[in-house]
Amino acid sequence: MTTPALLDVWGEIPEGTQWPGPDTLVLLNRDLRPGTDLSRLSRFRDDRWDLNPAIFEDHYPSTTLNFALIPAELRLAAKFYLWQLLNHTECRRVRGARGKRSAVVTIARAYLNGLQFVLQWFAAQQVTQFCQVTQELLDDYLVALEDEEIPLDYRYRRLTEVRRLWAYRDVLPPVMRLPDAPPWAGEDTQDLLRGNRVGRENRTRRIAEPTMQMLLLWAIRFIEDFAEDILGAHAERLRLHANTTDGRRRAGTNKQPRHRPGELRPKIIAYLEDLRERGEALPGTRTVTGELVVSWRHVAAALNCADSARHTATARLVTESGLPVGEHVYVGPPVSGQWDGQPWRPDRIHYDEAPRLARLLSTACFIVIAYLSGARVGEVLNLRRGCITHDADTGLWLMEGLYFKGAEDQDGNKIPEGQVRHDPWVVIELVARAVRVLERLHPSPLLFPIRIEHYIKRPQGGKRLGEARRDNEITKDLAAFVAWVSTECDRRGRTDRIPDDGRGRLKASRFRRTLAWFIRRRPRGLIAASIQYGHAHTRMLQGYAGTYESGFPDEYAFEDWLYRLECLADDEQALTAGEHISGPAADTYRHRVNAASREFAGRVLTKERQARDLLGNTLLQIYHGEGMTCVLNPTTAACQLRGDADDPLVTPDTDDCRPKCLNIARTDRDIEYVRRRAAELVEIVADPLAPPIRHERERHELDRLKSIIEAHERGAEDR
Repeated sequence: MTTPALLDVWGEIPEGTQWPGPDTLVLLNRDLRPGTDLSRLSRFRDDRWDLNPAIFEDHYPSTTLNFALIPAELRLAAKFYLWQLLNHTECRRVRGARGKRSAVVTIARAYLNGLQFVLQWFAAQQVTQFCQVTQELLDDYLVALEDEEIPLDYRYRRLTEVRRLWAYRDVLPPVMRLPDAPPWAGEDTQDLLRGNRVGRENRTRRIAEPTMQMLLLWAIRFIEDFAEDILGAHAERLRLHANTTDGRRRAGTNKQPRHRPGELRPKIIAYLEDLRERGEALPGTRTVTGELVVSWRHVAAALNCADSARHTATARLVTESGLPVGEHVYVGPPVSGQWDGQPWRPDRIHYDEAPRLARLLSTACFIVIAYLSGARVGEVLNLRRGCITHDADTGLWLMEGLYFKGAEDQDGNKIPEGQVRHDPWVVIELVARAVRVLERLHPSPLLFPIRIEHYIKRPQGGKRLGEARRDNEITKDLAAFVAWVSTECDRRGRTDRIPDDGRGRLKASRFRRTLAWFIRRRPRGLIAASIQYGHAHTRMLQGYAGTYESGFPDEYAFEDWLYRLECLADDEQALTAGEHISGPAADTYRHRVNAASREFAGRVLTKERQARDLLGNTLLQIYHGEGMTCVLNPTTAACQLRGDADDPLVTPDTDDCRPKCLNIARTDRDIEYVRRRAAELVEIVADPLAPPIRHERERHELDRLKSIIEAHERGAEDR
């Protein structure tokens, strides 16, 4: 593989290092997608390397390495170095790397976001070989990087690529090696740049409450109220299109259907009679002059006959039928979906609008599945039909699929084809319903294919191999969904539009943090019929979403941390203002509030996992319920805990609070709630028409609440 000419240029090649020639495959030592055309694989001599055959995630965009971005004097060296990154299995690990070998996508991102800029700067300093880089030059690079007006995260990446180039020095010939000593004496990047990079997940902004509520409401409305109409219309449109000349051509056959003499006439008569019974017009189209004429293309598709049938004597039955010519071609059965007791649209769905409505329905299903499962966006986009099963013994709905993040072999290297979850997502029935809708919407094995209309082929020459929608396409779909809702609300004078939350574009990556917020802040908030966020949380914790590998518990922990700090600030302020506390856990409550205020005030977190760890601190185990405050001690709790006692995310079930629990404390704010509840019971007990059993039950409850109020007031007087 190594030619004498190359040896003259590069010198001795280290033992164990493969060295490519011009015709060597770029992805020589990488797993490739099944069905890859080996003849189209990129070769070393190419200046643009196609990496898509080694990327198994169906939702990933096209990924290539363009070496035209590198100055000519360093281009060949860069290609040799990148080839080693892709194909060499052993190297010094870059600080923070988990495996011995970087994933293909990681290498592409490193090149695009860091390495190309490093090499461009080197070339500007007249560096023609990596061995010419000195420690002094690296110090100059650090100064130049500090002067650039770019985000701190970008600076981190560019320093990381210098460290990576140095880490690979042992597999490169001497002329391509950086100095022996580690760059910048091995000093931490955060010290070099005098700043700590905040994790990207931490910058994900949750979707505002009104926006998410209405977005989910409309998604559910599509699935529960509109889906049957859209599915029927879309199926008929596909059938009609298959009967057109274009449809037959796309299917690979241009053979025109033929009818024997006398066969077409009864079909036309039945077709016209059906239109009369439904009170509909003939399908029409407008000419270039604006004249409305019969659309023979659609008539022929409905009858599954050749377009030329319009010229037959039998076709005169259509023109002489007396039926008017309509502006639209209707597909599907009459609308059955209701909207506030009325049909959700004034007429049947039109042929030309069926694809758009089908895409909107697909988007609605994505919103429900991605949001209410807690799955990552890429995991949802790689779901396939048949992913939902129902466990009759437990009554649980299970969703199975591939995961890629965290899918690693025994050496810590990424498994490119991903792995099937050992623990499936446990989801609510609404998610299962959305999956079933998608399985009826199109024939693709993926739930979210690039195109719902399977007859539309991808353009020739495209490098992207994955068949699933990309993240940015989902973002466009969400925008189109919101726009459709706004248009309908304007047309009907409705007020339940999806408001803009003022936090940028709606992206699916924001769903997980938003779900965590709702579960923590609005556990009783309705998401569909009688389903509540508390119920969704319980279901999720039973499956993959409840495992730390899924990442969702970290999202939830971060929201829980923020919420508890807000509550802690309110509690500390109330105590300082003289609020009285009663109940068996009153002393513990006062100690925890005062101590936690001193320990956590001003604490800044940079990663969600830090929040999860800090939540295990007993000082933060305070939970406000209705008319009571739980100062949690898992060993003495009388309720059914949510989670294991040794889990930092364990919480009490404040809806199932037991009156004699030793963890109860009551603040003045709690007593106000108790007083309001007691006042309601006074009216019920005083009602002479109340059923005896209810009267007796409510009287006992009223006596209990009065005892709580009296005990709290006595304690306040004794202070």
